[in-house]
Amino acid sequence: GFKLVYKAILDNGTEVAVKKVFCLTKGIQREFENEVKLLSRFHHSNVISSYGYSIENETGFVVYELMHNGSLETQLHGPSRGSQLSWHRRLKIALDIARGLHYLNELCIPPIIHRNLKPSTILLDSNFNAKISDFGMAGVVAGGGGKEGGLSRSLNFLGKTGPIAPESILNGILTDMSDVYAFGVILLELILGRKALEMSEVSGQECLVRWARGVLTDRHVMPNVVDPVIRGTMSVNHLNQVGLKFKFDAIKIHPDRADIIYAYYIQAGVIAYLCLEDEPKYRPLITDILNSLVPLVPVGLGGTLIV
Repeated sequence: GFKLVYKAILDNGTEVAVKKVFCLTKGIQREFENEVKLLSRFHHSNVISSYGYSIENETGFVVYELMHNGSLETQLHGPSRGSQLSWHRRLKIALDIARGLHYLNELCIPPIIHRNLKPSTILLDSNFNAKISDFGMAGVVAGGGGKEGGLSRSLNFLGKTGPIAPESILNGILTDMSDVYAFGVILLELILGRKALEMSEVSGQECLVRWARGVLTDRHVMPNVVDPVIRGTMSVNHLNQVGLKFKFDAIKIHPDRADIIYAYYIQAGVIAYLCLEDEPKYRPLITDILNSLVPLVPVGLGGTLIV
């Protein structure tokens, strides 16, 4: 369906975004109704808030909180090419997404699987806090939580446009592990500053994911493929704190910037690598992802790293 987004101001002075959806088909109208129904349930700082909606003459309107810095897609791949996104800020965005996903997958009753997680559905407020949006394809799953044999809370695979996990391509089923895979793709884009499908034309690889999994944990290669915008921008003190927290011997023995900088990138790369495992049973739970990201984010940005 065709969509337009307007900026508006409520009577009380609150700035909002108004999405106008031309519900030309039953499928698009179903997505719209699904989204507004789910939004009314959500109460989390990393999930977009809605003020209300209406449907009239096959046209739907949803009023959202205004996200001044637009989408992660625009910030990373638009005209600024990620220049507003420091390494600290990128990891904070990843942590925000993980917290929002944990809320949807684990804390909502019944659980929610987003099914369309990608940079364009991650919105950033004026302070670059990230919020998950666009729930038209999301699914409410009957049954409990937990990870059973790596596949749980399965949903029919319909209309998916975000990063697609291998098992979803094979059997048409999406699970919470599919959302974890999509998160891994977003983390990959944050680290490398490239679109998920951009490199296939340049390198001849199938896609960025296939190429990157070969370098994400390589201490010699990884520092050289990180987004040039952020490469080498962290302070030595920050890197040393990361090294001490994760007990990197190389940082203790060789405290020069060039030799230790790989360690921080490697930690983020390992998380992405695990999320992108072909077999869903080998991917981490979203709770494990949270626990792995928190030590990499400075205290002032919601993590536990002291810099």
